[in-house]
Amino acid sequence: MISVICVSNNERILRENLLASLSRQSAEYELIEMENLDGKHHSAAKALNSGAEKAKGKHLMFVHQDVVLKSDDFLEKAEEFMDSIPNIGIGGVAGRMDERGVFTNMTHGSPPKHAGHLKIDKPERVQTVDECLFIIPKTVFDVLKFDEEICNDWHLYSVDYSLSAAKLGLDAYVLPLDLYHVSGGASMSKMYYRTLSKVARKHKKETRWIHTSLGSWRTHVPISLQLFSIRTKRRFRRKR
Repeated sequence: MISVICVSNNERILRENLLASLSRQSAEYELIEMENLDGKHHSAAKALNSGAEKAKGKHLMFVHQDVVLKSDDFLEKAEEFMDSIPNIGIGGVAGRMDERGVFTNMTHGSPPKHAGHLKIDKPERVQTVDECLFIIPKTVFDVLKFDEEICNDWHLYSVDYSLSAAKLGLDAYVLPLDLYHVSGGASMSKMYYRTLSKVARKHKKETRWIHTSLGSWRTHVPISLQLFSIRTKRRFRRKR
């Protein structure tokens, strides 16, 4: 059984998207909703750690409220993939291994469009997975929780988890599952880059690059300098 854990702050969005698609699932599941209308949860890591403590499933699926599972056997297939991959630490629906681009079968936005660069028909090993939906075996989560100090807002908690799982010798995979994410994707605020800097410092001994669904970043160069370089190049192109 999969335990579905979701932080929600909009009842209508949750009901019309995630809950509607869950109601059609062929597999048994447990729903743990972490309601956050009043902002009592100050970070995704803390809220999801708290939700996971209540979970009874073999696998824990962490998912955004505005996600639609596109098939009635989504959970059934997800469980089969998770059980079939040796040494898996985390499985997602979008992720990146290197600069080839994002592996995913997900669509997002309005009108819906493919959310990545490479569609897949089998599980693909990656460095990190995206936050919109990912699954962790309960046995792994019992050993490794989300880092509430590094990820003390709403960004990059699955990226940090993927890298931390790798330190334990566990692999990250993107699973060939179809879903629709209502959001258009990128949410790269000042807090995103602040958390990215902390994640880079945490993992720089193990890797020189962090590849995320929103880009690739050097761990040994300050994020502020990398952003300055990117923005300078963009201004130069616009002037040409």
